[in-house]
Amino acid sequence: MTRPVVLRDLLAGGWQEAVFEPFREGVTIHHILRGEPAIALLKYQPGARVPRHRHRGLETILVLSGVQIDDNGAYPAGTVMANPEGSEHAVWSETGCVVLIQWNRPVLILEEDQG
Repeated sequence: MTRPVVLRDLLAGGWQEAVFEPFREGVTIHHILRGEPAIALLKYQPGARVPRHRHRGLETILVLSGVQIDDNGAYPAGTVMANPEGSEHAVWSETGCVVLIQWNRPVLILEEDQG
């Protein structure tokens, strides 16, 4: 029998108990559900970024701590964003942040950072 995955107290910092692994330079990931759709926690170090990419399915983000920034604005803790299929942006955090993210399909990276 498949059991549900339950994460408690995320808004109160419960994510700090999660084990993160490397994802991209300056960004680590804790996989909650793998596959399509997938759910994870992403932790951005100060100054970390994900290069410009196109969404090939719906992506939903809840900022748990810090501030995540993209081409459209800055999103502090408590903000929810829904990036529909076909939308594009780069993402970064000047101060660092942790987000809960769900995506239906992996993104298509459009340009790698030049460093």
